[in-house]
Amino acid sequence: MLPIDGNKFQHGDRVSRRSLLVAGAAGFGGLTLPNLLRAEAAEGIRSSNKAVINIHLDGGPPQMDTIDPKPGAPEEVRGEFAAIPTTLPGFWVSELMPKLASIADRCGFIRSLVGSAGSHDAFQCQSGFAKQNLEAIGGRPAMGSIVSKLLSRPTDPVPAFVDLMQGRPLVRNSARPGFLGPAYGPFRPDMSKMFNRQLEDSMKKELAQLGKNHATSLTINAELQGTRLSDRKQLLAALDQFHRQVDATGAMEAVDRFTQQAIGILTSGRFAEALDLAEEDPKVVARYTPLANESADRFRTAEGPKAILKFLLARRLIEAGVRCVSLSISDFDTHSKNFPRMRNLVPLVDFGLHALITDLDDRGMLDDVSIIAWGEFGRTPKVNKNGGRDHWPNVAPAILAGGGMRVGQVIGATDKTAGTAVRRPVHYQDVFATLYHNLGIDPTRTTIDDLRGRPRFLLDNAGPIAELV
Repeated sequence: MLPIDGNKFQHGDRVSRRSLLVAGAAGFGGLTLPNLLRAEAAEGIRSSNKAVINIHLDGGPPQMDTIDPKPGAPEEVRGEFAAIPTTLPGFWVSELMPKLASIADRCGFIRSLVGSAGSHDAFQCQSGFAKQNLEAIGGRPAMGSIVSKLLSRPTDPVPAFVDLMQGRPLVRNSARPGFLGPAYGPFRPDMSKMFNRQLEDSMKKELAQLGKNHATSLTINAELQGTRLSDRKQLLAALDQFHRQVDATGAMEAVDRFTQQAIGILTSGRFAEALDLAEEDPKVVARYTPLANESADRFRTAEGPKAILKFLLARRLIEAGVRCVSLSISDFDTHSKNFPRMRNLVPLVDFGLHALITDLDDRGMLDDVSIIAWGEFGRTPKVNKNGGRDHWPNVAPAILAGGGMRVGQVIGATDKTAGTAVRRPVHYQDVFATLYHNLGIDPTRTTIDDLRGRPRFLLDNAGPIAELV
């Protein structure tokens, strides 16, 4: 992991922001000369500023308590929250989302997201596939890993893919590179000192079982100055001990790629600066800092107001050149006390999305940056005996913005209880096809080779959402 907090390292003749770089999960995997040449040939494509911010609403957000309220449904379905109008005629959202309601014309709302695998992680929201897909050869890669493969070079001063997810998505390694191998995994900063996300007891055990290798990491000696880092031979010598430890899984082939990337990151300082919110204008930090709702019932695994600074970190990373940032807001897994817990969480998401969308718009970046906010499934229409909503893979909500999309519209509809899509079902893979399209990648033609050398299309029979592109 790459700690956000830490000592400062030296590069060149000046002191930079970190004395220690621990680049987690960027990892090691196969890079052949042909692949490198193809990446170099993609220079013309990667000169654009197109990027994606993928926001996982960890646990599965309730559709009827967010963007698909059902005021005419029975009380045990409609719940406690009123519906409020938005800037889109005839479109109403939960009273917990007034800020998003005020900029609904800058968003696309999907009320009919289908195809959930029903798995309690973020993998489908990272790839479009169930985690079992191609599991025998490593599984499907996360979108960010594919973007790293197609649109980045080892000499880039920032990684293409950064994982800011915590909680369940971290424990279950949802942002994994799959069959591309660990060379294309995300950079995963250690955010524990900045954002405290308590894990459930079962997840603590899961994380412990994964051991120290949960995130493959490489520590670069703090004594290596910038001038030495630029000398590839000396750096390789410094990494010799690591060379001896890697196995025959193809990891050795990626050491060259990772070495080059580590040099670029260390000597530029751009990545570390993007992670340092002390470098941001305090007025902008305040823009991403909601007031604490003292009356809200904050569950022990739920996020607090400070978590919305993840949205600001994502914007700063994209501004620095990162192509894909994934983050999470927890914990929507409300099997009990759904309504008091939603009074805490939904306004935070509402605040964060509004801040991110308007900030990117003010900076002239919104057309280049695609935003998606969604979860692994929705919640049951009927409230259970504990006042909660349980898992509901039948249908889920999603919110999109930016990326040059034709926003200001609502796609799909559900029945009177928000339990089934009755018009225009949209699959998770259709959303990914749209995001790839926004990046300039054609998922219907582009292939990547798996570990056996077999070309694989990025998605299965999915295309961009016609209403949005």
